[in-house]
Amino acid sequence: IAIIITTEMSAYELRKSALVAAATGQKREIQYPLKADGKPRYPSEIYGENVFTLKTMAKALPKPIFASFLKQRRGRQNLDKTTADSIAHAVRVWAMDRGATHYTHWFQPQTGTTAEKHDAFLSLVSTFTPGGEEVTPIDQFSGGQLLQSEPDASSFPSGGMRSTFEARGYTIWDTSSSMFVQEGPNGTSILYIPSVYISYNGDALDEKTVLLRSNEVLSRAASDLLNLLEPESHVSHVYTTLGTEQEFFLVDRTMYALRPDLKITGRTLVGQLPPRHQQLEDHYFGRIPSRVMRVISELELECLKLGIPIKTRHNEVAPGQFELAPIFEESSVAVDHNLLTMDVLHKVAHRHNLRVLYHEKPFKGINGSGKHCNWAMATDRGENLLDPTVRPETNYRFILFLLAVLRALQQHAALLRVAISSSSNEHRLGAQEAPPAIISAFLGDQLHEVLNAIEENRPLKNFSVPQFQSIKVGGTVLDVKVAALPNIARDLTDRNRTSPFAFTGNKFEFRAVGSKQSPSFPVTVLNCAVTAAIGEIAAELRAQKGAKPRLSEEDKLAVIRKYIGLTKSVRFEGDNYSEEWTREAERRGLPNIRTAPEAFTYLIKEKHMDMLVKDTGIFTASELRSRYHIINERYAKDVLIEAETLLTIIGQQILPAAFEYRKTLAESAAALKTVGVEAGPEIDTLNEMTPMVATLQAQYKSLTAAVNAAITHHSDDSNEHARVACDTLVPAIASIREVVDALEIIVADKYWPLPKYTELLLTI
Repeated sequence: IAIIITTEMSAYELRKSALVAAATGQKREIQYPLKADGKPRYPSEIYGENVFTLKTMAKALPKPIFASFLKQRRGRQNLDKTTADSIAHAVRVWAMDRGATHYTHWFQPQTGTTAEKHDAFLSLVSTFTPGGEEVTPIDQFSGGQLLQSEPDASSFPSGGMRSTFEARGYTIWDTSSSMFVQEGPNGTSILYIPSVYISYNGDALDEKTVLLRSNEVLSRAASDLLNLLEPESHVSHVYTTLGTEQEFFLVDRTMYALRPDLKITGRTLVGQLPPRHQQLEDHYFGRIPSRVMRVISELELECLKLGIPIKTRHNEVAPGQFELAPIFEESSVAVDHNLLTMDVLHKVAHRHNLRVLYHEKPFKGINGSGKHCNWAMATDRGENLLDPTVRPETNYRFILFLLAVLRALQQHAALLRVAISSSSNEHRLGAQEAPPAIISAFLGDQLHEVLNAIEENRPLKNFSVPQFQSIKVGGTVLDVKVAALPNIARDLTDRNRTSPFAFTGNKFEFRAVGSKQSPSFPVTVLNCAVTAAIGEIAAELRAQKGAKPRLSEEDKLAVIRKYIGLTKSVRFEGDNYSEEWTREAERRGLPNIRTAPEAFTYLIKEKHMDMLVKDTGIFTASELRSRYHIINERYAKDVLIEAETLLTIIGQQILPAAFEYRKTLAESAAALKTVGVEAGPEIDTLNEMTPMVATLQAQYKSLTAAVNAAITHHSDDSNEHARVACDTLVPAIASIREVVDALEIIVADKYWPLPKYTELLLTI
């Protein structure tokens, strides 16, 4: 969409041109893939066509080579050179047949996003003859190139583990995640190799390595507990499943380009709500705007090709806000797919002249965005260990794993608070649209009653309400009382949207995770805490069993009753937003960690370090301390960037606009007086504006001084830098915003230098 911009155009004219372009510009359309007979292809036929799946690999490799790879993938042997070279050749041919000219090791440094470096398949072979050197071009990809690459480890966050003179790091192919091709420019594509990222000394520098480690230790602990409970089961592997509900905003890209705060920080640092926003509650599940539908439809097609199972799309609560949700997958694959979905959505939105916003709170006063992580555990036979079944009160296996999760929260709630903490998510947590900072678990009335009944050794209460519903085993049936409508099944639990960690039928929904962050670290921490709790419960069961050949029902119930009592403090069925809950949580001894810098300190407290380093072995002490420094530095830098961006906007755009409008009002008042007309309205507006402008100018100077003080603050403690930013810059930014937002109401629209919320939220 072309907008002709001249140097003479005012900010107002640029905004109006963008509005016209958004309304009248040509809309992008794509052709959905068709079969040979011209009918649309089914999604199942497109799914995974750009993925080098195990099935594809099996067809491309000799059977002994493929069998060798499967043994390596299951951890039974190392990947030998012959196997690696064979796979590299097969995947190169497969990728080049799909237009690939380059390959990349795709990894997840501790930046909250992904990283990649593209290398060409093209290579040159020199032959020396009497006539001189002869160069022959060939396409080449070796097993060594597949297995590892070498990025500069000093150029990514390392928390002091790597420096410029210690720059070597390695990316290593993660064989548990399939390679894929993504379409690039000019009809080409790139082969992506999902990878982990480690230092020269073998330390994890990324998000994925620790996630894979946590999956392995949880698998061992859970398998051990299962085989203790059911010796005949012979479970050898337990994996965690994950489904990430991704929320986001879409705004017009031209409007976005006119907002320096959105471009630099990801959120609006100033801006007044329009008269109508989300208060009518009509956007949630409303009709998806046609422009947005074109974006999501194209995204879903790309995701189908990449084997990403997008299941649900809908409007979210706020105007301009939407959600995508996939089908559950193994957690490390689900994380890969979530990050890939975010990247693909960014590219597709750009093609439609839209910009996707992943910041947790891009607009003040309306709902922010989260990434609800739906987490569960399953065996290698596909049994969900968090499935209550029809009689949860006698399903001791389910209850023990449920109690392990509750014990993990009760012991390490502060760690989960660390895992969701960032400068951006702080704007969302507890803001009446997201869970508060107190980590508690919601189970629902029925499971709450099941645990209480077991603890008190009494029968279950009856949940039926005869005039409206009839009981069935494991749930209830609702009678809608309309003849033309069928009775419907009712879930075991209601939904508590205020709970940060809610049980939702056969999984836990970790609702507090921020929309912008990678789900890797929150899931890693959850895996670690649950692993430690499973180990603790297994030890209690062994002590209870003693020399007996197997556990009795009384043995299991004794441990179950103990842990029901121990974990009762972390269970809460009410309104997590209420002041009463804050006071009750304090009485229960639950941590109420109000700021990110305060939360960060818990990462290196002895209790949590021991669990992460000694008990589970997921982290080394140096890896944990480096992560502590990284998250503190990131917080301080993010806030400092926001403060400096706001200073630029105030000094170069807001104050000049206010001065210009005051001048216009003054000139208008003077002109009216010369012709004998009353200028009271103009003078009243001037008098209202003048103290605001003076206050803004004073706050501008104060924020400048605070920024300079933060920059020059000397301390070896990274957490102190984060606290300085939190205690001085964050409130100063909020204070300035109040004045600017009040000025926006007074200053005439044609003088205002930035697109307003109405233009940002309501032009798609």
